[in-house]
Amino acid sequence: MNMLTIQERQNKVIADFSAYTQWEDRYKKIIEMGKALADMPQEFKTEQNMVKGCQSQVWLHAALSDKGQIQLQGDSDALIVKGLVALLLYVYSGSSPSDILATPPEFLKALGFEGNLSPSRANGLHAMLKQIKNYAMAFDYLLKSKG
Repeated sequence: MNMLTIQERQNKVIADFSAYTQWEDRYKKIIEMGKALADMPQEFKTEQNMVKGCQSQVWLHAALSDKGQIQLQGDSDALIVKGLVALLLYVYSGSSPSDILATPPEFLKALGFEGNLSPSRANGLHAMLKQIKNYAMAFDYLLKSKG
């Protein structure tokens, strides 16, 4: 269970990556994160969980815990992209839908991802983020409609 807020996790990611001045080192860090990501159960690697707009195959699965937090799982068939999945899961998984919706992804700009990733990877990253926000909107609606 992650006790840090999304903002605190973003700040930690920014601090961790700021230690690497070269983009090659940042890519290595991202790849390491992807390799360390827990395997996603095969039953979640479905067409429904595929992220549209990614050049490589990316799956994101979300479930709402009984404490009202979104638990995310993800995977990709490409190493750098899997690392980006791991990064997003670190920042957002274990948070409430309203926190996810209320906290902009400042870490992406702060780390320079938008300018240093290839256009297809940057588009894929935004597609993954959009999918996480869509899950958050759906769960937020579900929680509010319950009561």
